[in-house]
Amino acid sequence: MKKNIIVWGIGILIMFILFYLELPPINVTSMLFWQYIFMVLIIILVCIIISDGNKIIESRRFNTNLLSMYKYIFMTMALLFLVLGIINIINSPLFNAKSYSRRITVNEDNSFIEDIKQVNFSKIPLIDKESSQKLGDRKMGEFTSWVSQFYVSDLYTQINYKNEIVRVTPIEYDGFIKYLTNRKDGIKGYIKVNSVDGKASLVKLEKGMKYMPSAYFFENLYRKLRFKYPTAIFDEASFEIDNEGNPYWIVPTVKYTGIGLKKDINGIIILNPITGKSSKYKLKDIPSWVDHVYGAELIIDQVNNWGEYKNGYFNSIFGQRDVINTTEGYNYLVMDDDVYLYTGITSVSTDESNLGFILVNLRTKETNYYLVPGAEEYSAMASAEGLVQEKKYNASFPLLINLNDKPTYLLSLKDAAGLVKMYAFIDVSDYQKVTVSDASLGIEAAAQKFLGDSVIINGSDKKEKTITIKRITDAIIDGNTFYYLVDNDNNMYSVSIKANRNLLPFLKAEDKIKVIYNEGTINQIVKIEKGE
Repeated sequence: MKKNIIVWGIGILIMFILFYLELPPINVTSMLFWQYIFMVLIIILVCIIISDGNKIIESRRFNTNLLSMYKYIFMTMALLFLVLGIINIINSPLFNAKSYSRRITVNEDNSFIEDIKQVNFSKIPLIDKESSQKLGDRKMGEFTSWVSQFYVSDLYTQINYKNEIVRVTPIEYDGFIKYLTNRKDGIKGYIKVNSVDGKASLVKLEKGMKYMPSAYFFENLYRKLRFKYPTAIFDEASFEIDNEGNPYWIVPTVKYTGIGLKKDINGIIILNPITGKSSKYKLKDIPSWVDHVYGAELIIDQVNNWGEYKNGYFNSIFGQRDVINTTEGYNYLVMDDDVYLYTGITSVSTDESNLGFILVNLRTKETNYYLVPGAEEYSAMASAEGLVQEKKYNASFPLLINLNDKPTYLLSLKDAAGLVKMYAFIDVSDYQKVTVSDASLGIEAAAQKFLGDSVIINGSDKKEKTITIKRITDAIIDGNTFYYLVDNDNNMYSVSIKANRNLLPFLKAEDKIKVIYNEGTINQIVKIEKGE
C-alpha cells in the first residue's frame, strides 16, 4: 500500500511538472491541451502497471480487474483520437471551404492612387529588421556592464511612436545564473531604433522589467500569464511601448474552430513587465497606441485561405480557377499612426509576376486588395542585385511606395556587414526599369535619378513660404544638377535644376524666392519661383 502511494505521488508530481513546463491552456479547442491529456493518461497507465506489479508480487496472483482497467484506458485513448479526428475532418476546408475563405474580409474596391499617399521620404522606414538588429547590438556593446549580463532580443517590433517609425526590442537575461544575480533589480532598459535615420538608443528605465520570456519560475512571462488566465490560448507576444515610452507585452488571445483549426484573434492581454499587472481587452476596446494585434503569419494564412477557397475546396486542388495566394516574404508600412502588413498577391501557378498586393492593418485587421499587376518582389530584388552583381550586395525586401502616382518598389542594397550601401527604385509594372544610387547621396537623389526629367511630387504636408537666400551652392550627382540653399533662418534646402532650370542657375545670396517644399532635415523644394 505504501509503495502504491509513493508511485501515485510521483505520478501526480510528474503531471504537475509537465503542466508547469508545457503550460497548456485548459481549453478543449487547443491541441496542446489534448497533448497534455494524452501524456496524463500515459502517466496513469504507467502508475497502474507499476501498482499492478506490486500487487502481483505481494499476492502472487494476477488481478483480471486490472487487465480490464488497462483495456479501458487504451480504449479511452483510441476513442479520443477518433473523436478528435472526426471533429477536425468535419471542420476542415473539405466541408467548409466558404467559411475558410471568409476568415478575413478583403475589400477589393480600392484605388492605389487615391488610398496610398505620395511618399514622404522623411517618414519612410529604410532601416529593416536585419539592419536594426545590427544597430541595436552595436548600441548594446557600448554598455560593457550590461553586455556581460544580458542580451538583446531579436523581436524588434515595428511601431509608430509619437509620429516616429521605430523598432523596439527588450533586453533579456543571459542564462539562469545571470537571472538569479539580476532578478532583484530586473532589466532596466530596452533598445529603440529609428527606422528612418537608423539612430539607435538604449532607453533606461527607473524600475526594472521582471516578467520576461527569459525569466524563470513564476516571473517567466508565459507562466505568469498561464496561472492568471488558465483557459486562454496565447499567440506570440510582441513588445511595444506606449506614448510615454513605458514598456508592455502585448499578448493576443486565440480562438479556434474544432481542435486548432481556423485560428483567429479574439482579444489581447497587456502586461506591464515591471509590475506584472495585466488587463484583458476585447478587440473593440484595444487602446489606440497598440500596433500589433494580429501576427503576420496569421494574416498571411487567412489571406491564402481567402484566395484558395473562394470557389470551393476541390477547385483549389483541381481546376484552380481564380485561385491566388500571397508571395513569399512581407514588409511593414506605417500610415496614419497604424502599422500595415504588405505582401504581394500572385496566381497559384508559379511565375514571376504579381496580380496585385494587400495592405492589412495589424491593429484592426482591415484588409485592402489593390489590383496592381507587376513584378514579383523577389524578381525585383534580383533585378536590383544584378545591376551591382560585382559588389555582391544583398537586397532588402521591397517597400511599396507611391512615387509620382506610380506604384514603385524601394529597397536597400546591403553589404556583407548588413550596412546599407545603395538604394534601388524599381517600376512595379516593369522590373527591368530599375536604377541604383549610392546611399551617401541621399534617398531624394536616388529617386530623382529614377524619375529622370520628372520633378518629384514628394509626399504629404507640403509647405509654402518666401525665403531669403543666405548661401547657395550646386553639385552634380549622377549627371543631375542639384542646388543646396541655406536661408537667413539657417534652414537647409535641396532642389533639382529640373524644378526651374531658367531660374536656379542665376540665384545668389540675398535673393528672395518663393518655394513649395516637403519638410525634412534638409527641406526638399518641389517648386520654386522668384520672390517679391
